[in-house]
Amino acid sequence: MPKWATVSLGLVKEVSTGSEFEEQMPGRKRPLVVITRKLPDQVETRMRELFDARLNVDDKPMSQPELVAAIKQAEVLVPTVTDKIDAALIAQAGEQLKLIANFGNGVDNIDVAAAAEKGITVTNTPNVLNEDTADMTMALLLAVPRRLVEGANTLTSGDWAGWSPTWMLGRRIGGKRLGIVGMGRIGMAVARRAKAFGLSIHYHNRNRVSPALEEELETTYWDSLDQMLARMDIISVNCPSTPATFHLLSARRLALLKPTAYVVNTARGEIIDEAALISMIEQDKLAGAGLDVFEHEPAVNKKLMKLAAAGKVVLLPHLGSATIEGRIDMGEKVIINIRTCFDGHRPPDRVLPGIL
Repeated sequence: MPKWATVSLGLVKEVSTGSEFEEQMPGRKRPLVVITRKLPDQVETRMRELFDARLNVDDKPMSQPELVAAIKQAEVLVPTVTDKIDAALIAQAGEQLKLIANFGNGVDNIDVAAAAEKGITVTNTPNVLNEDTADMTMALLLAVPRRLVEGANTLTSGDWAGWSPTWMLGRRIGGKRLGIVGMGRIGMAVARRAKAFGLSIHYHNRNRVSPALEEELETTYWDSLDQMLARMDIISVNCPSTPATFHLLSARRLALLKPTAYVVNTARGEIIDEAALISMIEQDKLAGAGLDVFEHEPAVNKKLMKLAAAGKVVLLPHLGSATIEGRIDMGEKVIINIRTCFDGHRPPDRVLPGIL
């Protein structure tokens, strides 16, 4: 059972998530904030200074009973992408719960509508991970066609026999067509980087971006996702996970891609039909993929592992936003949202049902 650190009158003590967790401190004026995972020390220290903060010092994911205990007592719950805050859990929240301040940009782990019905505000941390995630997208976009991981593994295994004009040949990046699925802030950041590498930028989005931005990025808009997919050399998935985007890249749509095409995903695993993607790569109907996210995280399909060993895919353990600066920025946004809410104002990063 994970331990939680609580701060009162400058004194720190550790308590469990059992009966001691449920005790309320008499005369407490600062909001009781429960954080479900360990955050950077700088963020945790500031939370301790400002709030009655209970920190997951062991960084063990909370079990369902522990989440129930937390949501029954907390005035603010700070979950992460690994915590499922569904309608059943929200229904058990105590009346004192005012805010679910998600430590993350995506809120697909939270039933926002159920929270709104219960009068609970939901916030997220937008705009701080755009550049980091775009960097990782470009890293995968380069690593897969240029066979970077495969080459590095050859060196470390001691199998390299020296340079050869026909060995370990990949694909050139410059001049290829990149199709971005989801031209939000991250998609735009990817487009700017890709343009600098000489790629031709195309995109499909729910809404078309401004003419000025299209001119800046020298990008081509496709209102038909199917038509765009059939013409691209590389596809980058950068849209949010919603019911509408579940398996957006379905087996049918993946079959539209050229056999020389690559797929890169740094968004959410369930946007792609993973089984169909694996099957197509196994049959050489797709050249390969770079994946930072998976449909059933943290489980990774063993067939993907086999393809990675064969050099056909590059797999990363959800590192897209994993920078020290990014995590600290996320924490600062969480703190601002909490303080604003308890000052009686609308938090700047409030998420409304049906609006991403």
